[in-house]
Amino acid sequence: MRKTEIPDSVKTIGANITAIIKQKNMKVRHVAHDADMDIEALRRYMAGKQIMGVDKSVRIAKALEVEVSELFKGA
Repeated sequence: MRKTEIPDSVKTIGANITAIIKQKNMKVRHVAHDADMDIEALRRYMAGKQIMGVDKSVRIAKALEVEVSELFKGA
């Protein structure tokens, strides 16, 4: 059991990342590689199971070729 629950905004960001990957017909492993991160870490972010820092947000956005704000829509 977690000490603190993951905020809904983190789950929304993960859903946004997932949607962008599907919309652009990208592979998760390629996005992880381009963002210079472990694929499992990216999957945890996508699932809304882990809070990411600003640096990770920027790297993921660059790998997805979108503005960082796209990841935070609705969050």
